[in-house]
Order: sequence, then C-alpha cells, then structure tokens
Amino acid sequence: MDIMEALEARHAVRSYTEQRISGETVDELRQTVAKCNGESGLSIQLCIDEPKAFSGLLSLTGKFKNVRNYVALIGNKGDPALEEKCGYYGQKIVLTAQQLGLNSCWVGLSYSKGKSAALVLPEQKLLLVIALGYGETTGVAHKSKPLATLYHSEGPPPPWFLLGMEAAQLAPTALNQQKFHFGLKGDTIIATTKSGSYTRVDLGIAKYHFEVGAGTAGWQWA
Repeated sequence: MDIMEALEARHAVRSYTEQRISGETVDELRQTVAKCNGESGLSIQLCIDEPKAFSGLLSLTGKFKNVRNYVALIGNKGDPALEEKCGYYGQKIVLTAQQLGLNSCWVGLSYSKGKSAALVLPEQKLLLVIALGYGETTGVAHKSKPLATLYHSEGPPPPWFLLGMEAAQLAPTALNQQKFHFGLKGDTIIATTKSGSYTRVDLGIAKYHFEVGAGTAGWQWA
C-alpha cells in the first residue's frame, strides 16, 4: 500500500499474535528510525522481542496483550519541540510499519518505563512508546470531529488544503481529543493546539498527516 492507503487503513491495536517480526521487516524499521533521528535530533529506539515493558499491571489495565515490540520515543529534556517532534516522526514510523503489514498503538501510560529496554541518558526523556506487532484484529476507526471545526481559512480553501485537512482529520490523538486547529493565510499554514494530555504530540501527528494529504509543495508552515 502507498502512504495514503496506510494512513487510511491504520487504527490502534492493543492485542497482538505471537508472530515474530522478521529480520527484513526489522531492517526496514531500523532504517526508518535512523532517518527520523537524523532529521529530528531525537534518539528514537526500536525494541524487538522485549516484553518486559508491557508485562505489568499498567498494561493489563490498558488491555494490552502480547506486546513484545515497540518504538521508544526519546529526546533531550531541554528541547522545546520535543513533544511535537515525537508525534511527527513517531507517526512516520507508524505508517511505515503499516505499509510493512504491522499494526500499532500509541502508548502514553500503560507500560513500565523502568522495565523498558531503551537506553535513556540523564539529559534525555522517554516521552512515550508505540506498540508494534501483528494484531489479532486491524482495529476500528475512531470518531472524528467535523472537518469544518478543525480549520479556518481567509477565503475558499484550495483543494490541496482540503486534502491535507481530510488526512489530518484521521490523525490519532490521545483520548480522541483532536484539539489541533489549522489556519490558512495565503500560502502559510498556522497549526495550533489547545492544552491537554499529549496535545503537542497530537499536533505533530496531525501535521505529518496534513503533509501526506496535501503534499509539501506550494505552501509553508508558519
């Protein structure tokens, strides 16, 4: 599937089969992680065949099952854009995983940071993780807010902007909040979010979705 098909097909999955992720698929994921780290300055890590982070009570409470693989989103504590970067680049990895036939789920609290296999330096922060694997199901679509409530425009929005907003409307957000908002002024887009749990992460995810839908030529972020 292409990236837009992956975006439309991807839904959160919490229960996984025992099927292991093959070496070739792991290599593809590692290449994507390395590219994301190079572009962002993050220290994202791929943890394979490591069930300990999802072996405790928190995971059971969150209804996670057989999570043995995950992406740890890590960056410098002093980076003011840390949360947004983790959302943007984390979703790049999520959609790559979807294209490789894997399922995924963003996880903020339902895992044990202390049991994670990821290496976190003193000046760094493990913000959240993304569970990966072959799902028992493909998940279900989340309910989205009406498109018109997620943006404003000075005039009639061009087709590329609406395509971007339709993709952003499908972005996963913590607690299904969708607190992000996009404004179009000329060829410049202003992306903002209200305060709330992981809303800066959500904004990064939505911005990546927008780019997938709209393309990256002919406009700019504010």
